[in-house]
Amino acid sequence: MIEKSKKILVLAPHTDDAEFGCGATIAKLIENGNDVYCAAFSACEQSVLKDFPSDILITEVKLASEKLGVKSENLFLYDFEVRTFNFRRQEILDKLIKLRETIHPDIVFIPSLNDLHQDHATISNEALRAFKFCSILCYELPWNNISFSTSSFMIIEEKHLDKKIQALNEYKSQAHRPYAKEDFIKALAKVRGVQISRDYAEAFEILRWLL
Repeated sequence: MIEKSKKILVLAPHTDDAEFGCGATIAKLIENGNDVYCAAFSACEQSVLKDFPSDILITEVKLASEKLGVKSENLFLYDFEVRTFNFRRQEILDKLIKLRETIHPDIVFIPSLNDLHQDHATISNEALRAFKFCSILCYELPWNNISFSTSSFMIIEEKHLDKKIQALNEYKSQAHRPYAKEDFIKALAKVRGVQISRDYAEAFEILRWLL
């Protein structure tokens, strides 16, 4: 159980990872009175389809965050080039430490340590260094995870799942991806719900939990 009035930081290697990994949880935490911050480290300008402006993901992440209820001042955006994070580990660690000293989060959400994407792996590993004295939960991105331990669940309601879908719908530039489809998002939430005898849930790996 996450108590009210906690400071929660969600780390997203790329602009849409927070919404995909724990969008419904973000919506529920904010609804319950927690202060949620999100930090995205790349807008993936090098990977955007030619049909869209190269900086489209900056616009989209702001709209998506608003749908979840994240305050505009609680959204931090950085401009690291996609697929180069491993070469810029120290700079990223410096940014994470600055976030730690600015926010003083109680709980930090990061990608799984078993995530295949090199940028995701860098964020997760550097976050362990920067936030080693915080509670840390890993969110799942099934298309990137070799394995994932469902050691923790956030029970969500349909209204929270709807907010997640509304947020992800703002990412018009990513709509072509199979995991961006509404039926997949709902199905995953349903599967995780069935695992704990609930309608819907999001699953997390516990790396560290301070009681």
